[in-house]
Amino acid sequence: MSVLPALRPTRPTWLKPSVARTEVLAGLVVALALIPEAISFSILAGVDPQVGLFSSFVMAVVIAFTGGRPAMITAATGAIALVVAPLALEYGVQYLFAAVILGGIFQVLLGLLGFARLMRFIPRSVMVGFVNALAILIFTAQLPQLTDVPWLVYPLVAAGLAIIFLLPRLTSAIPAPLVAIIVLTALVVAVGWDLPDVGGEGELPDSLPFFLLPDVPFTAGTLGIIAPYALGVAFVGLMESLMTAKLVDDITDTQSDKTRESWGQGVANMASGFFGGMGGCAMIGQTMINVKASGARTRLSTFLSGVFLLILVVALGDIVSVIPMAALVAVMIFVSIATFDWHSLQTIHKMPKSETTVMLSTVVVTLVTHNLAIGVGVGVLVACVLFAQRIAHLVDVERVVEADGTARYSVTGALFFASSNDLYTQFEYAEDPRDVVIDLSNAQVWDASTVATLDAITHKYSTRGKTATIVGLDDHSFDRFERHTGQLGAAH
Repeated sequence: MSVLPALRPTRPTWLKPSVARTEVLAGLVVALALIPEAISFSILAGVDPQVGLFSSFVMAVVIAFTGGRPAMITAATGAIALVVAPLALEYGVQYLFAAVILGGIFQVLLGLLGFARLMRFIPRSVMVGFVNALAILIFTAQLPQLTDVPWLVYPLVAAGLAIIFLLPRLTSAIPAPLVAIIVLTALVVAVGWDLPDVGGEGELPDSLPFFLLPDVPFTAGTLGIIAPYALGVAFVGLMESLMTAKLVDDITDTQSDKTRESWGQGVANMASGFFGGMGGCAMIGQTMINVKASGARTRLSTFLSGVFLLILVVALGDIVSVIPMAALVAVMIFVSIATFDWHSLQTIHKMPKSETTVMLSTVVVTLVTHNLAIGVGVGVLVACVLFAQRIAHLVDVERVVEADGTARYSVTGALFFASSNDLYTQFEYAEDPRDVVIDLSNAQVWDASTVATLDAITHKYSTRGKTATIVGLDDHSFDRFERHTGQLGAAH
C-alpha cells in the first residue's frame, strides 16, 4: 500500500525571507522617491501637496491588488497633473476629484472592451523613442534642483551617484539608492549644512486620508464639464501605464496581464478620487527604481511603497523633511541613465531611416509637449504613414497579350487605399483589345478603397466598349469585393 506524501501548502514567493527583504527595502526606497515627486506634481496641478501624496498612497496600495504587472509603481504623475490642472484652476479641486473618478470608470470600461490589445500595434521604434524621451524628461526634471543652489549640492549629488553605481559591486543586500539617501542625509544633518531638503518642497500632511464624495452638483452640466478631462485622464493614464508595463515585461522577461492592468488602473483612479487624490498612472522613474535598481519583482514592493509613503509623511514627517534633495536628485539621475536605451545610439546608423524617423519623432514631440501619450501617438501615426508609403510601392503590375488577343494584367502585392490609387493609372485603356483579364491571384484586397478602384477600372474599360474581367480573388478578397462592388460610386 503506497502512502501519499503529506501535502504542504505552497508559500507565496514574497514570503521567502530573501525575497521579502528585497521587496521591503525596495518599497522603502520608492516611497522616499515618491514624496518630492508627488509634491511637485501637486503644485503642477494647482492643488495642495497632500492631494498628490494621498493619491500616491491610495493608488499604490490599490494597484498592488488590482494591477496586472507585479512590481510596477502607480502614483500621482506629471502627465495626469497636466491634464487636470486647467479643471482645478477654473472649477476647483472638488471637480478635479469628480473627473478623476469618472476617468477611472472610463478606464475600467476601456479595459473590459480590450483597449490593451491595441498595444500590439505600437512598433519597437516607438517604444525606443518612448523610453529615451522618458529618460531625458526624468533628467531635465532634476535641473531645477541643480540651478541656483549652494555649491555643496553638486559634490553631494556626485557622491550619491558614486554610491549607487559602486555599491552593487560590493554587495546587493541593500538597495544602493537607499544607502545613498541614508548616508547623504546623515552627513548633512551631522555637519549642519543648510541645503534644500524635502521639507522645503511643501507641507507634509499630518492626518490620514478619508473617504469623500466630491462636493459637486450631480447634473448633466457637471458631466459636461468633467467628461473631457476624464477622457484625458483615462487615455493618457492607460497609454503611459501600458507602455511602462511593456517595458517592465522586457526587463524582467515576464508577461503581464495588460487587460487586468487597464481596469486595475481604473479602480485605482476611482479610489484616488474618493479619497481626495488627483489621480495618476504608472510611474516609469519609480518603477525603474523598484525593478532595476532595487531588484523587486512582486506586488509586495508596490503595496509597501504606498504604506511606507503614508507612514513617512504622516508619522515620520519631521525625519523625512530633512532628507537633502541632492540625495533624491542623485537617485533620479541614475534612473534616467539606466532608463535610456544607449544601444539605440550605437546602432542608429545601421537602422532603416524610417525607423530612425519614427524614434526621433516620438522623442522630439514628447520633449516639446512634455506629454508621453502625445509623443507615442505621433510616433505611431508617423510609423503608419511611413509603412503605408513603403508597402504602397510593393504592388507590381505586368501586362501580357495572349495568343487569343486577350490582354492579361497580373497584379502582385497588397492592395489598400495607398497602393490602389496608383493601380488605376497602370492600365493601357486606349491600346488594350476588347477583352481584358485582371488576375489578382498574387494580390490581396484589403479595403473598400481598392474595390472602388477596381470598379473604376472596369467602368473605364466599359465606356470604351471593352470588357474587363477580374479573376483569381482569394476567399477573403472575394468576400470583400462581393460586398462592396457597385456600392461605392466612381473612385476616379
